[in-house]
Amino acid sequence: MLGQKLATKIIGVLLAFFLLALVAIGLTLYSSWKLEGVAAAINDAGSLRMRSWKVAHHAAVLPLDGASRDARLVVLRHDMADIEAVQAGLAKGDPARPLFIPRDDGIPDDVAAITRVWHAEIRPLIEQVTGADSPEAARQAVMALEGATYGYVKSIDTVVRKMENSFTAHTNVLRSYQVLLVALAVIGTVVLMRFFFVAVIRPLDTLQSGMQRMEREDFTARVPVLTNDEFGEVSRGFNRMAGHLEGLYGTLEERVATKTRSLAEKNRELSILYNIAHLLRQPMSIEELSRGFLEEVRRTFDADAASVRLFDAAADNLYITTHQGLATEFIDEEAILDCGNCLCGQAVLGDIPIVSGTADPDSARTRDTCNRAGFETVSAVPVNHNNRALGIFNLYFRRKLEISEGDRQVLQSLGQHLGMAIDNVRLLSREKEMAVSEERNLIARELHDSIAQGLAFLNLQVQMLDDALAHGRIEETGEVVEMIRQGIQESYADVRELLQHFRARLPQQDLAAALRLAVDRFSEQSGVKGELRVHGASPPSIAEVDTQLLYIAQEALSNVRKHAQAQHVLVELWRDTDSLRLEIRDDGIGFESQAAGAPDQGEHVGLHIMGERAARIGGVLDIQSQPGGGTAVSLRLTERDQETSTA
Repeated sequence: MLGQKLATKIIGVLLAFFLLALVAIGLTLYSSWKLEGVAAAINDAGSLRMRSWKVAHHAAVLPLDGASRDARLVVLRHDMADIEAVQAGLAKGDPARPLFIPRDDGIPDDVAAITRVWHAEIRPLIEQVTGADSPEAARQAVMALEGATYGYVKSIDTVVRKMENSFTAHTNVLRSYQVLLVALAVIGTVVLMRFFFVAVIRPLDTLQSGMQRMEREDFTARVPVLTNDEFGEVSRGFNRMAGHLEGLYGTLEERVATKTRSLAEKNRELSILYNIAHLLRQPMSIEELSRGFLEEVRRTFDADAASVRLFDAAADNLYITTHQGLATEFIDEEAILDCGNCLCGQAVLGDIPIVSGTADPDSARTRDTCNRAGFETVSAVPVNHNNRALGIFNLYFRRKLEISEGDRQVLQSLGQHLGMAIDNVRLLSREKEMAVSEERNLIARELHDSIAQGLAFLNLQVQMLDDALAHGRIEETGEVVEMIRQGIQESYADVRELLQHFRARLPQQDLAAALRLAVDRFSEQSGVKGELRVHGASPPSIAEVDTQLLYIAQEALSNVRKHAQAQHVLVELWRDTDSLRLEIRDDGIGFESQAAGAPDQGEHVGLHIMGERAARIGGVLDIQSQPGGGTAVSLRLTERDQETSTA
């Protein structure tokens, strides 16, 4: 917890001095205000002396009769009213002027006595003077008035002197207040300077000194905690920061070395992963992949020997495919390994890397072959893909070795890479086998549709020739021989056409050029006028798709030559960025189609072959024909169909 906050301290000190200054200034203003009122009272009281003598003078020279008497009486009465107004003002005071009589030294009683003297003595004598009916009576009243006025004026002098003494005393008090203000200003300045020095300047100076030491890399710098406020908390934070930096600086070299080792390990891991990934992308057999894989892994982990074993799930055993650094005796004994006899089987079935030493308690589960071969440490890493066990690869060390967790993860990742590559090779091999099988089926159907039927026809004609010769029907033999000759010629043409179809290749993936060559060859062989029209342009498509399109066009042209009896054939190719369409139309005799795109397959195997080829690349084949109206074979293929068929 923080002590009293610095802001609170500063505000408290400033507020205290403000209140003291406010009180002192208020007292000074109040004293000045009172002095102003006393000065006004002294002035008014002093004016009573003049006014009283003036009234006495006017009463003494007042004529007994005549026109001037009334005018002098008006002036006399006005002066008497002024005197009474001044006396009333002194008695009541006037804060607005301001006007006050001092309340000390009996001054209020003296002012009241003056008022009583006026009303009891002076005013009655003035009335006697103004009411005298003879000069003698007036003279005696004037003499009495003068004597009373003299005493009245002396009383006023006494009151004025007392007021002057009180004014002097209040003036001294005002000066005292002013001296107090000066002292307060001096003391406040000193106190504030001291306060800010202790609370602000000194803590800042210590912090600055500590920062300068830190800039000079003196991480042992500490600052004293002088206060228990924000600066104290900042000082404690500075000390904590300095301690942390001192600790970091002290272990910097060690941490840099640790990070360097870590980066070196990561670089090594990335390097082997990159090299292995690059190697496994090459088109090679499983043995070649395994051999290159072992060379890279063995060199990276400095192993004395290595091997790749593939898993036979049906027999539940492992057999060595590729090895390096292993003796012949070891290979002979470990060529085929039952999964239940060794930790290698546990690794492949449990899908976890296992590192074992031949002297470990679990070494009883390993084969004695490794121990006899002199290997102290053996690792078995599963090779898998898509959660399927494909085998393991082993690293053999003639020394005791602790493989870190990071290296275990790298080995496991390498096993997955090898498994994916082996699985891809197998899939590619099966794909090639399937492609060969499909092509053989297509070739068989084409042979059946062409040569086989021709040979069957020739066989029938030979039998007829034999029968005619046996019965001596010489005239029939000429017709049969002619039929045999035509059959042989037609079969020969079919064989040549099939050979040309099988040898057809796409020149540099140019479908249009290949179609043009096929149409020209068709026209040359059949004598039917062929025409090719190409609409639009697009980037080169997939080679497999173009090949199947060429075969479909060749099959359609072959059907035209054999069955259509056409005079003209038009081949059109439409291409754009996202679709492709091929159409072959003839003006031949046509046939009765059962449904659009579904001709009777029993009559002609070629139509069924074209349908299979179209389905193989994801296209849609449509065959439209009617007797006497020619035939149109159309194939439509979108970019998405091409991607799906080749995925």
